[in-house]
Amino acid sequence: MTNSSTQFSNFIKKYSNFKESGLTGRYINFDHISKALQNASSNFDIEIIGNSVLEEPIHLIKIGEGKIKILLWSQMHGNESTTTKAVFDLINAFKEFKENSVIKGILDNCSLYIIPMLNPDGARAYTRVNANNTDLNRDAKNLTEVESRVLRQVFDDIQPDFCFNLHDQRTIFSAGRNEYPATLSFLTPSEDIKRSITPIREESMRVVASIFKDLSPLLLNRIGRYSDEYNANCTGDTFQALGTPTILFEAGHSYNDYQREKTREYVFFAIISGLNTIAIDNYKNADISVYLDIPENEKLYYDLILRNAIINEGVVDIAIQFKEVLKDSAIKFIPVVENISPKLAFFAHREIDCDFQTISLPDHSPLSENVVVEKILLKNEILMINYENN
Repeated sequence: MTNSSTQFSNFIKKYSNFKESGLTGRYINFDHISKALQNASSNFDIEIIGNSVLEEPIHLIKIGEGKIKILLWSQMHGNESTTTKAVFDLINAFKEFKENSVIKGILDNCSLYIIPMLNPDGARAYTRVNANNTDLNRDAKNLTEVESRVLRQVFDDIQPDFCFNLHDQRTIFSAGRNEYPATLSFLTPSEDIKRSITPIREESMRVVASIFKDLSPLLLNRIGRYSDEYNANCTGDTFQALGTPTILFEAGHSYNDYQREKTREYVFFAIISGLNTIAIDNYKNADISVYLDIPENEKLYYDLILRNAIINEGVVDIAIQFKEVLKDSAIKFIPVVENISPKLAFFAHREIDCDFQTISLPDHSPLSENVVVEKILLKNEILMINYENN
């Protein structure tokens, strides 16, 4: 293990010391981050760079004084909050561990510009879109929305050397065509419809390859790669085409981690790894083949599969997916039957073998697709279907 790898490994073991305890769960809106922002303001420069459609403030946090400029933004999609939690963990690390060799190297060599919540209206409503029902990650070309224009203005003003585009992904993804869920995924977006591997893309591929090397021991077989199909309306594709190496980070599912607290930790490690390899110029030694060999994400997972169940005298598998719904200021996971078929060729985060027994709803009516099913009757016993038991 190289000296830099040892330093990184030793640093991430300290994670519990700077995890932002005030941010937990899936529902994170501006009210939740306001105290953490106030705490950070005593150590770092923070400014309001604009307001959302519904006049919620959008902040920019400046950390470090180095020559390498890195722009990071989170919660472009309001219901993707894991990376926001990780961003505030990151801020705490820079605040509390300034003399740590990894942190010091980043602070000395990099200037970080962090937008912790680009879409506060979507965050409050727990929706992917903003208050005008627009997906900001499909608005990079037309810039119809105020939030899109805020991000683009920051990009134009800063002229960053790298961009980190921070997101969440659904529980449906596997890391390749296998049984491993995609706990983290990465993408270096294409610059053109031919998906050309340009020098700019190579830069971002090398950064991901370096991150992959650092995190593989922690996430063996659970790191995926998104399809690089070009979309001129996407922010990452746009910024990469403008000459800035851009990396998409996707927070996925860890075992029994529907609140994404374990995944949050992995996201933090990935961000620190990326910043560290850029700060010490180590990524330039990475081989882009490492990035290209990361298995591409496949939609092969359900949250729950009931195997070998009997319905209407036929043996079937029943796939259930949790739908995330905001209710009473918390995210509820509503189980919905999505697929009933013989021998489903999918994986699940939890499987139950029904042992060729008849199953039904508690009122003895049969299950069918597209219905909410919070309880089932199996072997004359009530079985609860919820994420806490998953």
